Amino acid sequence: MTTEKFLQLMDSGEVTVAGSELHQHMTYLSNEAMKITSKLNNSYHTPDEIISLLEELTGREVGEGTYMFPPFYTDCGKNLKIGKNVFINAGCQFQDQGGITIGDGSLIGPKTVIATLNHDQNPSKRANLYPKPVKIGKNVWIGANATILPGVTIGDGAIVGAGAVVTKDVPENTIVGGVPAKVIKNIETE
Repeated sequence: MTTEKFLQLMDSGEVTVAGSELHQHMTYLSNEAMKITSKLNNSYHTPDEIISLLEELTGREVGEGTYMFPPFYTDCGKNLKIGKNVFINAGCQFQDQGGITIGDGSLIGPKTVIATLNHDQNPSKRANLYPKPVKIGKNVWIGANATILPGVTIGDGAIVGAGAVVTKDVPENTIVGGVPAKVIKNIETE
């Protein structure tokens, strides 16, 4: 299986059956991601070297002006799209098989978790996976230790409070917080 075919199947949202060719390719990509993130996380790198490793990890260009404080963890990398002027703080964990898109100017707080896979609820099929993308709009600020669950879209200009667990879409220009996250207030914009 090619990575392009893998991404097509993951983006379709169909079940990934444990042990299938698709699942095996997922494991292959996870091992490749571990090699690259091990390089990224275990020694000092200049900002340019960090971007180069991110581009190797994702297989695509990373937006101009983007920066990251390692360590950073992902179990795929190939379905991660990062816009311009994005900042990703230390200790983030992205499970991007189902697709993560981060819009221009967004700030991701330390130890943020973004998940794009769910397991089957049936115990006899528990290892099967269901991908759903996470989309983060432009100029979003995600606070430290937030968790974003599969299928969530965060609207442009939104703020996700520290420690929030985001289980549903966040409207643009709102502040959400709590477990599960709820709208706290609207943001005044000019």
